[in-house]
Amino acid sequence: MQTSLMIRPIQKDDEEQWRRLWTGYLAYYETEVPEDVYATTFARLLGDDPTQPYGLIAEADGRGVGLVHYLFHAHCWRIERVCYLQDLYVDPTLRGTGVGRQLIEAVYAAADEARAPNVYWLTQHHNEAGRRLYDRVGTETPFIRYNRPSG
Repeated sequence: MQTSLMIRPIQKDDEEQWRRLWTGYLAYYETEVPEDVYATTFARLLGDDPTQPYGLIAEADGRGVGLVHYLFHAHCWRIERVCYLQDLYVDPTLRGTGVGRQLIEAVYAAADEARAPNVYWLTQHHNEAGRRLYDRVGTETPFIRYNRPSG
């Protein structure tokens, strides 16, 4: 990437850029959330409750170009908490430039600092570009996810 990239915690004045990026992420996965979810999620990202999600923004030349949300939780198979990387999004014009890798590595660093030895995430089968990156920075597992049916 030729421009200067900075990865930093999301701040209050990032809301407009964060909304633009998260809306892009949600659109990629063909979903939408109501306004109260946007507002609540952003408030949680700004809070200091260690049970709530954290957020980082990738900024290039003063513009938000990527984001990642992650959280720590207890795990029945470990004493230490584990880290779930929940959302990762890079502006489509900057994909393949290393922004996604740097966001993942920033989560790895946060997990190391929190002494959480495991970081995991999910993606859909059709996310081929993302999976090419994930194959380089992670290990695919044989687990299959199930959800409770709606209704």
